[in-house]
Amino acid sequence: MGDGINRRALLGAAAAAAAGSLALPAFAQAQNTVMQGTTQMEGPATTRSNVSSFRMLDWRNHFDNTRNGAILVDLTSRALHFWSEDQATYKLYPCSIPLSEDLTRRGRTQVVEMRENPSWRPTPSMRERNPEWPEVVQGGAPDNPLGVRALYLSWQYYRIHGTHDTRKIGRASSSGCVGLYNEHIVELYSLCKVGTQVLLI
Repeated sequence: MGDGINRRALLGAAAAAAAGSLALPAFAQAQNTVMQGTTQMEGPATTRSNVSSFRMLDWRNHFDNTRNGAILVDLTSRALHFWSEDQATYKLYPCSIPLSEDLTRRGRTQVVEMRENPSWRPTPSMRERNPEWPEVVQGGAPDNPLGVRALYLSWQYYRIHGTHDTRKIGRASSSGCVGLYNEHIVELYSLCKVGTQVLLI
């Protein structure tokens, strides 16, 4: 009898804990996993710790060194990893990725420019597809697609930037760029410099 009560109490507590977790906004749940760097091993009988399957990575598998810092964008898990030059700082952020394979670019590049509250101009191909779009959206505007910070890459038109539209994070939603929550791009911006290595896989 006592065992039955204890088992029911344990199951009830587990259900309540699960319900509490589900009641959190999706961002809060992802934030917990990402910022604490928690991971969960996956196997036939286990469940993923979050929808993007975030896992901490080792920079040595992707870079020869961390000179000037290193950014890895994993397009499959929709996550951006950052290692500081001295390897004392490691960050993992959820990100948005390009809408389709033809808009996606992979390989090595680097940060060539950094801007706070950048202005946004649609590319010629965007203007062709959407002639009604404005020629420019000024920095600081609430509808600016680049958010509050942007890291310009050596590839023309490609950026790592913030976004005011938080629904895009964790999704295939961009025209080629990598997007972060504004609070995350502000942090990443403070850690990067011109010359920071970038690899998209």
